[in-house]
Amino acid sequence: MSHESSLFDSYSIRRVRPAKNKIGTSAKHDSAISHVMGTATYVDDILKPQETLHLAVGKSIHAHARVLSMDLSAVRNADGVLDVLSFKDLPAKTDIGAVFDGEPLMVDEITEYAGQTLFVVVATNHRAAKKAVLKAVVEYEPLPAVLSVDEALEQDSFVRPSHTMQRGDTEAALKNAPIRIKGHIHMLGQEHFYLEGQVSYVVPSDDGGLEVYTSSQHPSEVQQLVAEVVDLPFHAVNTVVRRMGGGFGGKETQAAAWACMCGIVAKRYNVPVSMRLDRQDDMVVTGKRHEFANRYDVGVDESGQVLGVDMQLAGLCGYAPDLSDAIVDRAMFHCDNGYYYPAAHVAGHRCKTHTVSNTAFRGFGGPQGLITAEYMMDDIAYTLGKDPLQVRLANLYQNGQSTHYGQPIEHFDLATIINTLAEDCDYESRRQKIMKANKQAEAEGSDKRLGLALTPVKFGISFTVQTLNQGGALVHIYTDGSIHLNHGGTEMGQGLYIKIAQIVANEFDVDLDTVKVSATRTDKVPNTSPTAASSGTDINGKAAQNACITIKGRIVKFAAEHFDVAEEDIRFERNHVYIGDKANFTFAEMIQLAYQHRISLSSTGYYKTPKIFYDRSKAWGRPFFYFALGAACAEVEIDTLTGEYKVLRCDILHDVGQSINPAIDVGQIEGGFIQGMGWLTAEELTWDKKGNLASNSAANYKIPTAHDLPKQWQVKLFERKNEEQTIYNSKAVGEPPLMLAASVWCAINNAIASLGDYKKNPELTMPATPEAVLKAVMRMQGQEWEIKAKVDGDTIDSLTKDDDCGIDDDRVKPQQVPHGEDVNPPEVEGQQVDEQPDAIEHPNVSTARGPAHSE
Repeated sequence: MSHESSLFDSYSIRRVRPAKNKIGTSAKHDSAISHVMGTATYVDDILKPQETLHLAVGKSIHAHARVLSMDLSAVRNADGVLDVLSFKDLPAKTDIGAVFDGEPLMVDEITEYAGQTLFVVVATNHRAAKKAVLKAVVEYEPLPAVLSVDEALEQDSFVRPSHTMQRGDTEAALKNAPIRIKGHIHMLGQEHFYLEGQVSYVVPSDDGGLEVYTSSQHPSEVQQLVAEVVDLPFHAVNTVVRRMGGGFGGKETQAAAWACMCGIVAKRYNVPVSMRLDRQDDMVVTGKRHEFANRYDVGVDESGQVLGVDMQLAGLCGYAPDLSDAIVDRAMFHCDNGYYYPAAHVAGHRCKTHTVSNTAFRGFGGPQGLITAEYMMDDIAYTLGKDPLQVRLANLYQNGQSTHYGQPIEHFDLATIINTLAEDCDYESRRQKIMKANKQAEAEGSDKRLGLALTPVKFGISFTVQTLNQGGALVHIYTDGSIHLNHGGTEMGQGLYIKIAQIVANEFDVDLDTVKVSATRTDKVPNTSPTAASSGTDINGKAAQNACITIKGRIVKFAAEHFDVAEEDIRFERNHVYIGDKANFTFAEMIQLAYQHRISLSSTGYYKTPKIFYDRSKAWGRPFFYFALGAACAEVEIDTLTGEYKVLRCDILHDVGQSINPAIDVGQIEGGFIQGMGWLTAEELTWDKKGNLASNSAANYKIPTAHDLPKQWQVKLFERKNEEQTIYNSKAVGEPPLMLAASVWCAINNAIASLGDYKKNPELTMPATPEAVLKAVMRMQGQEWEIKAKVDGDTIDSLTKDDDCGIDDDRVKPQQVPHGEDVNPPEVEGQQVDEQPDAIEHPNVSTARGPAHSE
């Protein structure tokens, strides 16, 4: 080796210190600098040749209808348009369902949601394609549409069969319980709102194959679906994912359609093809977090101990199965959260509606099950007049018990986490102060009320589909000592790449800067699982470690023979390799020596998660390798006059096992918490009565901002190694923190409950928008929310005249204000002089607004 790169420290420096940024250190994200500088390349940033074609989709305007005819002649004749493709032009497979069929790439005859793809425009640029789409003339025969969970349940409209989990005699437990409580909770879905929308870019190769650049969490699925729709073997399609601008589950299955469309056109014309969805299109045509309508019937004793539970979980799946089977299953797995149900009957329904097919979203159904358990605990506490935290603690699992689906409870430290957090954040003292402050506010006639809640999280880690619990990696070591790493996980900003790089650096005890992670590619690591289920580090980290161990084993065996020492005397330490007492080499020198003696310095690595199984026919097994645990305590203030609220303080203690990168883990906890808080408090998905998405842009769908952060916020990691043999005894951190946000929702619920002296559970919906909070407050106060006023029939008629206006019946058009005409009052008639001359010379401009760019 004649040259050492100036990008690295010289080995004379490395010799005298430990390796930098191994596991346990807060190494910065591998793309942090390029993110800040704006130089990170995303799919739509790739420089494209001039002949690149661009696509846009024509969308259905009906939720459920038969397409009678499509006149696309004006679309074909539009400027810049090269071609228009519809269902009849698809060359091979037409259905791209991820698990089950039912998701046609384009509509053949029946459209099943407003926004479904009818045709694809191929044009010379994006703008031309978008403009041409509007020229289509489509004739429909509207059909009856199912748009809600209740309608689907009434009509037995399901995308997949219902599933039941059962333990013990629930009916007898409920019948014999001293106290029986029934309740229901309805939670809306959530838009992923990733910063980078859905996008794909496909380049034909000279051998007839396709190179697919996509923003997808599941490169192998994109590879396979593109191959099937263009009629190629899988090996002829290579998928590349360097990074995504956010995914959150929205790019697990729903990135595939756009890659498939690009693949068809690229194969047809043998030129590069690009497609990106504008934000509004993206929000309309892609699935969301599943809306759920859940019910419970729980029997408890006088202390609040649960004796039996009967639950029904009904997920709004949309028109197609997508991943809904597994999502509703996970909701059922998590409807206990951390609580023991001696007898339980849990039914899960997959409701089919004529809306976009809902899909994976961080938590994957788990949050919808967990929040039902938390609302039920609140209901028990307020019904019995107890502190909700004490009811939660009384019902926690104990080691040795099992879940309602048969998984044994082991290494369960949730009580320790809760009690540690409660003591750390002074829960009991604050609770007493808040109750006193609320009584004082009531006596003084103040509109302000405070609320406090401490809620736990128990989240199962593993894919519930056993096959997906496997990962692969590829490690190369070059003769200058630098290491190249590739694995099956994708980077969507969560820090997976840097964690896996730290694992490889740790295995060889070398500086992190010697390890490079390259884009995820299906021609390097095949048959990858999606980066989902919080398993990215678990399975890909273990696979990378496995590859490193293979290479180390070869080097150790060679060195032992070459230097005649025992294998156990060879150590990789501090960027060096020590050969017992005989010699020591820099890592690069040892690699060079091994290469000269023809030792392979490249290896694949593989890992499959042990212990897990689940017999769905019996609804019994161990679907999760382990549980991630955590707890959060939130304090809020609400205004009972307006329903507005703010989060005053939040304290979090979360278990990530032995952290590989504490800074990344804390960032994931903070981000997950805020995203969960958005789902539970601010993000309101709404459809009109015709099935059109009303909250279809950033103007009418509000995600949390920096102003919504808790005013006082503390996040701590629970320092305990994972008892299971995960990578370095760490724990997954992607999804579990999202459910810590239940503490905020329960704190709002607690503040409202103070209006009834904490003896009645408020009827608070999700998300708890200010309007929803105000409704719950008014119900608690015995007031009617609906305003009894004379119906303005003329206004309603004006809304229904134009069926294409897209305005719902309950949205009022601006009306002429009575007596609003210009009138010259007699007392100022003829007045010519302003009575406030000072205001002219010294105007108050503190509230003035300059013209916006659009003005």
